[in-house]
Amino acid sequence: MQKARLLLLALLALQCQTAAPGKEEPPTLPAWSDVVFYQIFPDRFANGDPANDPTFEDTKGGWPDLYFDSITLAMVSENWQVHPWKSDWYELQPWESGVDWPAIFDWAKPDDPMVKTWAGLRRYGGDLQGVIDRLDYLQDLGVNALYLNPIFESPSLHKYDATMYHHVDNNFGPDPAGDRAIWAQEDPGDPATWQWTAADSLFLELIAQCHQRGMRIIIDGVFNHTGNTFWAFRDLQEKQEASAYKDWYIVHRFDDPATAENEFRYEGWVGVETLPEIREDENGLVTGPREHVHAIVQRWMDPNGDGDPSDGIDGWRLDVSEMVDVDFWKEFRQWVKEINPDGYITGEYWWEDYGHNVMHNAADRFDIAFDAVMNYRLARAMYQFIGNREKQIDARGFADSLQNQYREYPWERVLTCQNLLCSHDVDRFSSQVVNPDRWIDHAADPYGNPDYQLRAPNAEEWQKVRLAAGLQMTLPGAPMVYYGEEAGMWGGDDPDCRKPMTWPEMNFPPESHDQFGRLREPDPVGFDPKLFDWYQSLIGIRRGSPALLHGQIEFLQAEGPLLVFRRSTETESAIVVANNAPVPLRMTLNTAAYFPEATELVDRLSGTVYSTPELPLELSNFGIVVLTKKN
Repeated sequence: MQKARLLLLALLALQCQTAAPGKEEPPTLPAWSDVVFYQIFPDRFANGDPANDPTFEDTKGGWPDLYFDSITLAMVSENWQVHPWKSDWYELQPWESGVDWPAIFDWAKPDDPMVKTWAGLRRYGGDLQGVIDRLDYLQDLGVNALYLNPIFESPSLHKYDATMYHHVDNNFGPDPAGDRAIWAQEDPGDPATWQWTAADSLFLELIAQCHQRGMRIIIDGVFNHTGNTFWAFRDLQEKQEASAYKDWYIVHRFDDPATAENEFRYEGWVGVETLPEIREDENGLVTGPREHVHAIVQRWMDPNGDGDPSDGIDGWRLDVSEMVDVDFWKEFRQWVKEINPDGYITGEYWWEDYGHNVMHNAADRFDIAFDAVMNYRLARAMYQFIGNREKQIDARGFADSLQNQYREYPWERVLTCQNLLCSHDVDRFSSQVVNPDRWIDHAADPYGNPDYQLRAPNAEEWQKVRLAAGLQMTLPGAPMVYYGEEAGMWGGDDPDCRKPMTWPEMNFPPESHDQFGRLREPDPVGFDPKLFDWYQSLIGIRRGSPALLHGQIEFLQAEGPLLVFRRSTETESAIVVANNAPVPLRMTLNTAAYFPEATELVDRLSGTVYSTPELPLELSNFGIVVLTKKN
């Protein structure tokens, strides 16, 4: 993304300009990409089978094993437990107390309880049975596509450090011990020896149940790096230059067996030792890992190998995709489309220059690599418009931000991009509005930013959240709800955005435990049924409207806090009016040009019926209406 080009486009953006659909292109998009996604972080979503909960042994192998001495490990192991789901997030459990962190890390302060560190080491026991058990809930909410954060075997809670790609984590399935026995019978480098574990089979059952409900499912593909427990890297660690996989990774120096010191040095993703990077050449991943990933794509997209992909996943979300050469993604796309022409590929294609708040322009990745990207550019504009206060952009600035993207991206890609407000990698939008006037994804947690507020949103801030959701569901693109947004969850950047889901039947203690030396009023924690109903209504309205699913967009008015836009197809129009102000707004909207034959319009959110063409609208503070013909 070139800054000069963005500035020029911003100057040229005109109010009331219809977004151009871009050049005509072959219909390569998945037919189902007009969905509403729901993002699930498996360990924190639902524990459907406590019998498969991880043990301390299951967590070993990755961080912090590189740093813990045997005495500390023994102490933690003796007291370790799966974290209580219904507990104050910031309160340390007994097993989390007593570690001498300053003895391990020279940067650790003696009085620092290391909440962030412990929160990243916890396991809550979420699993695939929990997802299956909550499909009724998800279907009732109205979402019709799931995006699962990594599910493959790994020692971490987040599983971006895979031990293997060809098996689902055994603690996500019903028989962890039996799965381990199956692993031992295989050669992980030879797909002909791969079997199906109980966890794998349960995942295939989840896929089947989703498809029976008309829901799609995509999963995280983390192919820039593996974990340091990955089978090929373990072989490399053990055999060094004699390993058959020595060319899979970027080795700076092999160990000298004649010395007591371990001189083995390799490239880790952004310097992290537990995430060794996969080697690339001018074409992307080198031959060995390239062929392995190809086998992984085949395994999960057509599990029984019969040429019918209906028993497999519907697509991929590709982690840190900008760090892998695009030539590899071109071939990856071919693999996916050969198996399932309707397969969906979305890239985490995000920061071009994090330090200067510059995000990528993904236009050159479409068609050749991705069908979509996670639309953090929309998330940033939404934060600047609704979340900010002193640095707030007005409605015109918000519309201009969107128009810039609409001009840069082919229109069908605009409709396919995952429109998110937040994710597992940023603070929740509900906490963004509590902490305004920052760059998105910067200074977004209490651990590095002493001014970051941990509290729950107040009543007015929740109204802002509702407005943001209303715009998310009515703007062009495929909305993506991060688990718990609809339930009223809040939290800062990782790890606080990964709290366990607040289910309706669960009673949670107030969140009040103070580990940061600040006075804080207790915040009630629990499921918000009114916010759920709001999301449910918005999703239902969107899915029932061709205009909101596929329609072009025309900004009719953008001034101060008032935003008015029209979505339209040849058969339907919808007008959205939003008031981004803390006070009510009254206006008269003339709809004669947009609904020439209609005598009545209805606000799909409130049910209020208006006579055309002069509509006297009264919008509440941070209110929104969605007008269509009355059926």
